[in-house]
Amino acid sequence: MKVSRIGTIPKHDTFGERARFSAYFALDRLRGGVVAERVESDDYAFRHGTSEKETQERLTALLKHAADTTEFYKEYKDSTSLDQFPVVNKDIFRSHYDEMRSSACRDASDNRVMTTSGSTGTPFSMIQDHRKALRNTADSIFISMLGGYRIGEKIAFIRVWVDNVKKSHFQLFAENSIMMESSSLSDEAISRMLHIIRTKKVKCLTGYSSALGEISRFIDRTDYSMSGMQVHSILPISESMPAPVRKRLQEQFGCPVRSYYSNEENGIMGLEFEENESYYINSESYYYEILKMDCDEPAEEGELGRIVITDLNNYAFPVIRYDNGDSAVMKKIRHGDRYRVILTELYGRRSDILFDTEGNAVTPYVITNNLWDVEGVKQYRFLQTAPGKYELRLNGDREKMNVDEMLRRIRPALGADADITVTYVDEIPVLASGKRKYIENLCPELMNEYAKQNKSV
Repeated sequence: MKVSRIGTIPKHDTFGERARFSAYFALDRLRGGVVAERVESDDYAFRHGTSEKETQERLTALLKHAADTTEFYKEYKDSTSLDQFPVVNKDIFRSHYDEMRSSACRDASDNRVMTTSGSTGTPFSMIQDHRKALRNTADSIFISMLGGYRIGEKIAFIRVWVDNVKKSHFQLFAENSIMMESSSLSDEAISRMLHIIRTKKVKCLTGYSSALGEISRFIDRTDYSMSGMQVHSILPISESMPAPVRKRLQEQFGCPVRSYYSNEENGIMGLEFEENESYYINSESYYYEILKMDCDEPAEEGELGRIVITDLNNYAFPVIRYDNGDSAVMKKIRHGDRYRVILTELYGRRSDILFDTEGNAVTPYVITNNLWDVEGVKQYRFLQTAPGKYELRLNGDREKMNVDEMLRRIRPALGADADITVTYVDEIPVLASGKRKYIENLCPELMNEYAKQNKSV
C-alpha cells in the first residue's frame, strides 16, 4: 500500500493518528482492498492522466445501464453518445425522482442517501449505491491528501450540524474528528473554537469558507495569539473563498489553504491546487462538459460556460449531464491517450456573477477581493438589484468603515455611472445551511441577456 507517500506527510503525527491510518487500511484489506486500490488509481491519474479509452468504455456502460433500467432514460436505448442524452438539473431530479432511479439497484440494502443542504432552494436527496459510496470514500481520501490532510489525523469540521449529518461519539472517536458548530460566529464562539483547536492539537480545519473567513477576521481584529497551533492544512468547502482570505489564513496558520470542489449529490470532485487558483478535477470519477450559457452546445476553449457533470460511478441513480448551477472555464491537458481536467476559472453559482452598467459579466471576486481588508467591516453583502443598480450592505464599526474608499475600489469594475446604495445593518443573516452569501445577483434577466449575446468573461 503506497498511500502513505501521497501528499505532504506531517512530521509530528501522534501514535493514535498513525494507528487510525494503519487500522483503516488494514480493515480495507480484509474487505478486498477496494478503497486502497481506488486511491492508487486516483494517484496514477493525477500524475499521468485518465485514459480516454477507459473513460469512453465507462460512459458507454453507464448510458446503457440508465437506458435499460430507468423509466426516465428508456427512450434513449438507441442513443450511442453522451450528447444525445438530455441535460438535467436539480429541478428535473426532483420532478422525476422515481423515474430516474435504477430498477436494478432500487432495493439494494446497502444503498445510502445523501441530502443537500437546500441553501439555494429545497433540500434534495440523492441515492448512491455501495460501489459509488466506496469510490467516494477513496476519492475523498486521495484529494484530502493532496490538500495536506491524512486520514486519522485530528480534524475539526466547522459547519451547521443539523440532525441528519451529526456524527455519533463512536464516529468522532474513530475518525479522530471534532464537530464545531458555526450557526453562531460571535467573538465568544470563535474564541472557544480556537481554544479547542489549540488544546486538542487539531491538524486539519475544514468547513464553510465564510466561517473560516470570520475566524480569520477575529484573529486579526483581536490580535489573537496563534502560538501552540498545530494546524498544517485548511480545506474550505461549499463556498468560494476570496483570494485575500485564503492568503491571510495561510499567513495566520502557516499552512496551505486549498478549497475542495464538491457537492452532496456527487461528492468531492476536485481541489484548488495550483498557485493561480485553478482546480484539479478528479476525471477518474467524473466526466466534465462545459456548455455555452444559452444552449447545450460545447463552450469554446477558454470560454466561460455551465458545468455539466456525468458521475461515472453511481448506478443506483444515474447522474448524467447534470447542470449543477456552477460556471467555469475548463482546460483539458493531453498526455498521449490520457488527459487531465483543470478548471482555470471557477465562479460557483451563476447567481454570483455580476454585470456592469454596460451588461458585461463581472467576476464576483472584484468585490470580495476589494472589500475583505477594509478596516471596521465585520460582514458585508453585495447585491445587484437591477441593471446598473447595486446595494452594499455593511455590518461593522461605522466610525472606522471608509465607505468612500470601498466605492472607489469597486466602482471601476462596475462602471463610473454605477448606482450603488450603501445600507448599514446589524447582522448579515446566514442561510438555512449556515452559509453566508457575500454576492448575489437578483436579476436573472441579466444572465438571460448575457447568454443570448454569448459573451465570455
